[in-house]
Amino acid sequence: MATPSPPIVGLLIEAAIITPGQLEHATRIQEKLSSFQPLLKILKELDYVSDKEVKSTIQAAAHSIRIGDLLTELGYISPDDLDAACRLQQESEPKDKLGTILVKHNFINEQLLMKVLSIQMGFPLVEPSLASLDRQLCRKVPQKLMKSHCFLPIHKEEDGSVKVAFGDPLDQEAIEIARRFLGGKITPAIAQRELVAKTVDLLIDKLSHRAMAVDTKTTVGTVNTIILAAIANNASDIHIEPLPDRLQVRFREDGVLSLYKDFPIELAPSISSRIKVLCEADIAERRRHQGGRILFSHDQGELDLRVSIYITVHGEKIVMRLLNRKQELFDIQSIGLSPRMLSRFLEEAVYQPSGVLLVTGPTGSGKTSTIYSCIHNLKSPQVSIITAEEPVEYVIEGIAQCSIDPKINLTFEETLRHIVRQDPDIIVIGEIRDTYSAEVAVQAALTGHKVLSTFHTEDSIGGLVRLLHMNIAPFLVSSTVVSVLAQRLLRRVCPACATPVQPSPIQLQRLRCTPAELVGAKFQKGRGCSHCKQTGYKGRIGVFELLVLDEMVRTAILEQRTSHEIRQISTQHSGLITLLEDGLVKAAAGMTTLDEVLRCLPLLQPTRPLAELRRLSGY
Repeated sequence: MATPSPPIVGLLIEAAIITPGQLEHATRIQEKLSSFQPLLKILKELDYVSDKEVKSTIQAAAHSIRIGDLLTELGYISPDDLDAACRLQQESEPKDKLGTILVKHNFINEQLLMKVLSIQMGFPLVEPSLASLDRQLCRKVPQKLMKSHCFLPIHKEEDGSVKVAFGDPLDQEAIEIARRFLGGKITPAIAQRELVAKTVDLLIDKLSHRAMAVDTKTTVGTVNTIILAAIANNASDIHIEPLPDRLQVRFREDGVLSLYKDFPIELAPSISSRIKVLCEADIAERRRHQGGRILFSHDQGELDLRVSIYITVHGEKIVMRLLNRKQELFDIQSIGLSPRMLSRFLEEAVYQPSGVLLVTGPTGSGKTSTIYSCIHNLKSPQVSIITAEEPVEYVIEGIAQCSIDPKINLTFEETLRHIVRQDPDIIVIGEIRDTYSAEVAVQAALTGHKVLSTFHTEDSIGGLVRLLHMNIAPFLVSSTVVSVLAQRLLRRVCPACATPVQPSPIQLQRLRCTPAELVGAKFQKGRGCSHCKQTGYKGRIGVFELLVLDEMVRTAILEQRTSHEIRQISTQHSGLITLLEDGLVKAAAGMTTLDEVLRCLPLLQPTRPLAELRRLSGY
């Protein structure tokens, strides 16, 4: 007797999206695999069915599929996990829902469960924030009821109904209360309970007038206005600089400084004093450099600002780095690695059980985002991940994160001394900054740990050379470092005003290439419009250089070859694409401009023809 197909696969057969022959082929492949793979995943990898078709099939028959079967077929939990969760459910008193059991016992995280429940129940998945709420609607519902029943009005829909985020959209009592106060017609949406509760607390705080007032008539209001304007402009840094005749405030947007506003020079001492109060620096000290941190509350949550106060001939220059304590992370698939580079990075670096993985680049090049996209990919209830950072930029549930604070003697040295005693599987060191941190990373890798860290070097080869200059023995570098990923962020061409361009003779000369080597390129440049503030650029894109240490590179390190020789070996035999070459491929696709490529990327050797680079990168 034939084994019945899993529910989703059965529905795909009924809808004639896949054929019995395709199912039979996928089943034969599944039987030959050494470890279990869901049949649906194999069908998708064979391109027999798309994610869109799977989603529409599930939504068409959502209530006929049990949540456990859905999670198993989609590959989020294994059949053994489901069996264990069902046993725990039988033993629980009172009997919990299967989803609660799966989250409680770390089979799956709540965010992923919400996503699957959203598909199964047909409710839209939302992430409520103060900025997205209609305050008038929120005032209609008593705050105590929103808090106790974990729901939140979001906004009015076009059909007149009110979209409401529920921690549990099947809680009939909560739905009736929402209907009673919001006028009867509501559209339930699903959201994480913790996120709804947190947003309700922030809303209550806001409606109670406990949030900071913003105006420009006081120093407090001026500082708040500057910070809020930086948030609104997606700035990464605020520069407040005294000049002989004025106080200049600039924002770094998309990696480039732009003027925000000039203030009278007379305001400089009071603005400086206010910022010192916020970051707990010495308000009376005006002769020495200082630093600190500010936790700034605003409509969209809490912002972490790292403050540096630098003494200049005209007064105190203040730079504030905006570190959004956000929960969302970039998926490693979408950070901008080319297809072949991504495949190699995952298989030969991220998924390796031990060794040191380094991400290098200057300040503000997105190194931390890349490291955390790797962690997000590696995170699971079976793995212990511990970090030492200065400061913690992304707060992630299920990871032991330590924020370095030299004021209380919580230094990198002290933290790294204790980190290996915590029985970690994966260690994240915010930055390798000295010989001690480099030695800890290498020693941890030698004892079977996986170590992820960042480094300040120009390119991937420079990362290896700098380790050697830190007096780390060549044999230790060659045997522990598995990969070095160098990266930069280039400004992306504004899609609203992009226009085709041809490279100029000067650009070709600087690239050391001929027009024949760029055949097939579609270079673009933004003319400037209201969407991009007349700059021609909107957002940024990552450019990468991946060095995987194979046998030839390891031998070159042991023989202490020069960086030029190691680069030659890597490009000729290890498939290395340099930063400039990756930038050229992306410029040729119209993602960025040749001006950006030449402005930001080092030219260490002549570039290869575009056709060859596209073949190597998989575009």
